[in-house]
Amino acid sequence: MGRQWLLAKREVSSLKKSKATGKFVREITISARQGGADPASNSRLATAIEKAKKESVSRDVIERAIAKGSGTGGEKTSLEHILFEGYAPHKVPLIAEVFTDNNNRTAPEIRVLFRQGQLGAPGSNKFLFDHVGLVEAYTPNLQADPEEAAIEAGANEVEPLSHEQNDDIPAETLGARFITDRTTTHAVSQWLSGNGWTVVTSEIGYVAKNFPTLSDEQMSEVHAFLQTLEEHDDVHRVWTAVK
Repeated sequence: MGRQWLLAKREVSSLKKSKATGKFVREITISARQGGADPASNSRLATAIEKAKKESVSRDVIERAIAKGSGTGGEKTSLEHILFEGYAPHKVPLIAEVFTDNNNRTAPEIRVLFRQGQLGAPGSNKFLFDHVGLVEAYTPNLQADPEEAAIEAGANEVEPLSHEQNDDIPAETLGARFITDRTTTHAVSQWLSGNGWTVVTSEIGYVAKNFPTLSDEQMSEVHAFLQTLEEHDDVHRVWTAVK
């Protein structure tokens, strides 16, 4: 019995690692498709490659993903980009970013997840979000001034970011999330990288304009729904009005 449990545990661990690797590869593919194959001029791709390397994704896999996304290899990506708008329980608005090679399969599956989420529901809500550039970074200099860095980098806003909020931010460092115009995302990333900050996220995304007040119990229900949504293989990002 113990041996069977051990084998089952290894299988689960292997499956989780495989799914995680798939997410990294897809992020690299998408980044290369949207911004080109050169990490020097594509900050989203640069951060995606760095994350993949930290998780021991092989160089060959990374290079194939870049070639596929940028169309420089023999195989081009056929992924379709779709945004699903809807609400988590307690009317918390969300936008799910999906990349799929079969929307006829994915769309019904996402709708089922909303129905299973009790109070979750699809529905138009993009007007409740700002479409912006997002750069998340950290520095070991605890005396650094994020607001000054935001001004110098050309970001519009900055807010603190901890390890608990993003586990790519190491503990005992100063983390921050820089919100910028979509067109200046790469420039902000480049400035931060050249001035003592390590960039862990650089992408175009959505920031909610308002955040509803939720009880601990309600927050738990929202998180459970979001977790289920994020675990779908084709869901790449979930933007929501939850801090």
